Amino acid sequence: MKPPIGIGVLSLAHGHVTLYADVMKDFPDVRLLAAYDDRPERARPVCERTGMRYESRVEGVLNDPAVQAVMIGSETSRHAALCIAAAEAGKHILLQKPMAMTLEECDRMNASAAANGVTLAMAWQMRHDPANIKMRQLVQSGALGKLGVVRRRHCIPVLFNPEFIHGPTNWHVRAETNIGMFADDAAHPIDWLCWTFGKPVSVMAEIDNVLTHAAPDDNGIALFRLAGGAMATVFNSSTVDAGECTTEIYGDQGMLIQNYGDGPSCSVPGCPEGHALKLYRYDTRAWEIFDIAKPANQGERIAAVPRPWVDGLVNGSAPAATGTDGRIALEVVLAAYQSAREGRRIVLNP
Repeated sequence: MKPPIGIGVLSLAHGHVTLYADVMKDFPDVRLLAAYDDRPERARPVCERTGMRYESRVEGVLNDPAVQAVMIGSETSRHAALCIAAAEAGKHILLQKPMAMTLEECDRMNASAAANGVTLAMAWQMRHDPANIKMRQLVQSGALGKLGVVRRRHCIPVLFNPEFIHGPTNWHVRAETNIGMFADDAAHPIDWLCWTFGKPVSVMAEIDNVLTHAAPDDNGIALFRLAGGAMATVFNSSTVDAGECTTEIYGDQGMLIQNYGDGPSCSVPGCPEGHALKLYRYDTRAWEIFDIAKPANQGERIAAVPRPWVDGLVNGSAPAATGTDGRIALEVVLAAYQSAREGRRIVLNP
């Protein structure tokens, strides 16, 4: 039996990494060793309950030979520097989203990981969601026939929360540390879109402040043209507190509906007749209901990220999402912002 993998943390600014550590402390094949954070009050409580030692300097984690891999949960503006430092120290990486502030940073991060022989994985929880996995299988198997229209909603209510805006997490709402809320959270459904259907051909978007002015933007809708001709929309909002139908996919042989696929839809009571995923076939005129449960909460989805990552480290297999995937998602996000600024369609590189 292999010895446990030594894991460290570089910043707990992003709350998802705190949840990862809470989940991983019970993994028999993991040893949580050390966590760096420039704000000790943010890190010490997590260290105390997970058994990690607190380090006030990045080098305290990266110079530890027992640390084989790190999770990076810093402000987005620090991703590039921390990722490159970890790669140069020979540590495998699990990185929060969005990957970086610019594509040039993404290129340097990926180049450093490759040059130092380490794996750079992106923490995309949507790739581990059973409903998303099943939808991708159905789409790619041709169950819906030729695709026509895709609609995906991915929302959170955080800009209605004064603590999020003014508290320790307020780096999320500052352009200099996180671009904007569309970049912060639309990264998830845009990665899902690329993973499921391939990189879009073009994008037109509206991204703006509609209900609040606490962040650079609070709502965004992006309209994509996919390589096969289908149209797809991604609706991302930081001001939605309830929802239900998350995804619709329409083809010439059937339609697929996903309910309860984001935070707001997880947090409201499910309708008695609601199903997490269902397919309507035009030839049989009948519904097919899939045995996929509604998640208890959004935290359940987030908690699904560490186990596959650790399994990949143990087995030497490729992660579910790589730094290349992270760069593609950021490229599409930045093109959506460009479209919104300039009021025109942006054609994406193949």
